[in-house]
Amino acid sequence: MGQGPLAVAAPAWLAGHIDVTEFAERYGLRVDGWRMPPSQTKRDRLAQVFGQDALALCRAAWADDAPAWIREIEAVGLLRQVLVQTYIVRIDARGRQVIRKRDADDGVPPGQLRLASPYDSDARWAAKGDDLFWMGYKIHLTETCTTLPDADAGTGVMPNLITDVHTTDATVPDVKATAPIQRKLARHGVKPGEHYLDSGYPSADLITKALKQGIRMVTPALLDHSAQAKAAEGFGKNAFTINWKTRQVRCPASRTSSHWNPVKQHGKDAIVITFSVLTCRDCPLQKQCTTSKTGRRMLTLRPEELHENLARARAEQKTDTWKNKYALRAGVEGTINQALDITGIRRARYRGLPKVRLQHAFSATALNVIRLDAHWTTGPLDRPRTSRLERLSYRLSA
Repeated sequence: MGQGPLAVAAPAWLAGHIDVTEFAERYGLRVDGWRMPPSQTKRDRLAQVFGQDALALCRAAWADDAPAWIREIEAVGLLRQVLVQTYIVRIDARGRQVIRKRDADDGVPPGQLRLASPYDSDARWAAKGDDLFWMGYKIHLTETCTTLPDADAGTGVMPNLITDVHTTDATVPDVKATAPIQRKLARHGVKPGEHYLDSGYPSADLITKALKQGIRMVTPALLDHSAQAKAAEGFGKNAFTINWKTRQVRCPASRTSSHWNPVKQHGKDAIVITFSVLTCRDCPLQKQCTTSKTGRRMLTLRPEELHENLARARAEQKTDTWKNKYALRAGVEGTINQALDITGIRRARYRGLPKVRLQHAFSATALNVIRLDAHWTTGPLDRPRTSRLERLSYRLSA
């Protein structure tokens, strides 16, 4: 990775520190998965060789007698970063320095920091579920979903247009994209009254903040994560009555909490509610309420406004009215498929997050142009389609 630019920038220096013939054989062609040895043992050995080569090259570049400008070459700095993240140098039983790949016990860097490709320093590995893995970026598309009467073309239906494209590296969770997207929509004058999103985007804080800005998030709110709620047995948080004024909670057995402790959890305000051991010890419902070793129940709540907004959202999403309304969001899946089929948006055509963002913006613009053209020149967008074989059948029958 670093030897290519060095072969251009400092060929004489490079030849004096590596075996040129050996490196050319190993790194002359771009390394990818198809050229890797089929056996895991041989792949592990090759990874060991890669680490040894990278270590030798970095030590030479950072030696006291090496020209300082060599270390300023971007590819050389990237090689050093990959080396530090991927390998570890240890002293073996014989007192020799050995290099091997890191594992979980060696402090592997978190996904958002770990380089995934020597060719693109912004690309990252990510996973969704148990069987979807990819390396690269993540895109979030926002589109209109409003039907307007008496549209210019006379069809009565305006096409849905993409109003925002938000691109991040692949490790950024969806919930981190919600606020930036809503800020951009407001800044561009297309703030939605109702914002339809999937379950990865909301949180109690975001739902509350959006309401204050005049945006109602129509999205499946995350459910209670307590052990009782997950197991669908015993008493979840909604079985307890909260008195915010007196700072007390009453359990299903009509017993009152003993402690109300405001705390910070993961940088957010929360309240830890504790019931006394004496209160819970002889309770006939104890086994349905807690399995803790102390025998008492504890609850963690968000501040009142956030708690109430989240509870309201959880209750609403169980109604048929909410489910029928939320069905409107299914349209964005068609937009994603259209972006895949027409613009090939799944494949990053450039390296680096800034250029990939530009690619995604151009792809969204192209979809809007296609939709507007179809709306203005060919009538309704949902016109029926016929295959070439069907059209041939019509001509023959005529």
